Amino acid sequence: MTDKPVMIITGTRKGIGKHLSEYYAGKNFQVIGCSRNQIDSELDNYKHYCLDVSDELGVKHLFTEIRNKYGRLDALINNVGITSKNHVLLTSLKEVHDLLDTNFVGSFLFCRESVKLMKINKFGRIVNISSIHIPLASVGTSIYGASKAAIEQFSKILAKEVFQFGINVNTISLSVVKDTGMGNYINNDTKERIINQTISKSQLTIKDIINAINFLISENSDMITNQILYLGGV
Repeated sequence: MTDKPVMIITGTRKGIGKHLSEYYAGKNFQVIGCSRNQIDSELDNYKHYCLDVSDELGVKHLFTEIRNKYGRLDALINNVGITSKNHVLLTSLKEVHDLLDTNFVGSFLFCRESVKLMKINKFGRIVNISSIHIPLASVGTSIYGASKAAIEQFSKILAKEVFQFGINVNTISLSVVKDTGMGNYINNDTKERIINQTISKSQLTIKDIINAINFLISENSDMITNQILYLGGV
């Protein structure tokens, strides 16, 4: 058992998830991270698990260990996700399954199991990650956008179902994030086109994301639930 707040962050091997795990472990959270592969560094207050987030048995085993070792869960950041940019006629069924399994099924499983554990202390904060490609409806992002839209709809209903247990569910929608895999994945022309459709006309930073998460997971945010926060504005 631990007196430290316990946070799960999915997809912590690189990119946004790695930055978040380093930040919250440094803020005296007990951080539980996961990815398909092992990480290449060690952190105090951090425990890593290798698993596929869409593997139900693996996810259940993870939560059993968290319950037995820590006896609590305060926050879940569903960060894990894969992206794809392809026209519908060029998209394979395997690509569709991979995107939906990782982006939506993984988020669903972690939310479901987190709620079971959060109910013990009648407190919990769930933050799911979505994408600006939903309101922009960018060409080539039909399946990726659909997987993120599924997360948004799921989050809206989950928020209503679990508020009675002291658990809040919110969504952060991201555009291009500087110095992450997201920013490096797309070419400069596409990047500029996306950024120019936001109000800020600028890339997001890890600090922007952390500021939003800190607000949403605060004990003072009891009445903040069922919201989609578009960082940078759209």
